[in-house]
Order: sequence, then structure tokens, then C-alpha cells
Amino acid sequence: MSVLFYLGAALIVIGALCDLFGALGLLRFPNFYVRLHAATVGIIGGAAVPLFGVALLALGADFLPNRYAIAGASFVTGVTVLLASPAGSHALAYAAHKAKLVQRPEIDHLAEVRDDD
Repeated sequence: MSVLFYLGAALIVIGALCDLFGALGLLRFPNFYVRLHAATVGIIGGAAVPLFGVALLALGADFLPNRYAIAGASFVTGVTVLLASPAGSHALAYAAHKAKLVQRPEIDHLAEVRDDD
């Protein structure tokens, strides 16, 4: 067992924990935007990080004939997820705000600051 094996396994476990925390955030957080943040953390941490772990596992395995292809595909897919997930979450938040699907908060701290001036 090499260091790459343990590092890859640790990244996979971290990804599973990110998925768990993202799911808990979807259930527990109060409004749309914070839930969207939890979902994005779950996607990035739960998809990209394990893919990097799989790439390290593949590089550390001496018995795989196509280990470089597996590692490369996992790495490219992980980078794609890292680049696409925040953009998708931003597009969802922007569309929800533009369509006024999300209720306004009851307390507007910015309005209170403007009234005091």
C-alpha cells in the first residue's frame, strides 16, 4: 500500500462527508439561497473531491493496466465539476431572484442602515 492509496481513500471519505453535510444542509437550512449553498458544497465536495481520490487510487495501483487513463479521466471530470458547479448554482440563484420566486426576508438590515443615516 502506497501513500497514494491512503491519500485517495481519505479524499473519498471526505467526499462522502461533504455529501452528508450537503444533504443535512438541504434539510435544515431556512431559505432557498442557503440551501442552494449547501447543495453546491455537496456537489463540489461530494463529486469533485472523490474523483481526485479515485485518480490518486488509480495512480497508486500497480496492477491496473490503464491506470493513467483512469486517473486522467477522473482528474478531467473533477476539474469540470469544479468549474461547472459554481456557475450552475449562480445561474439558479440569479434566475430565482429575477423571477421573484424567493420570499423577501422579514428583516432587511440594509434598509435599517439607510433609515438611520
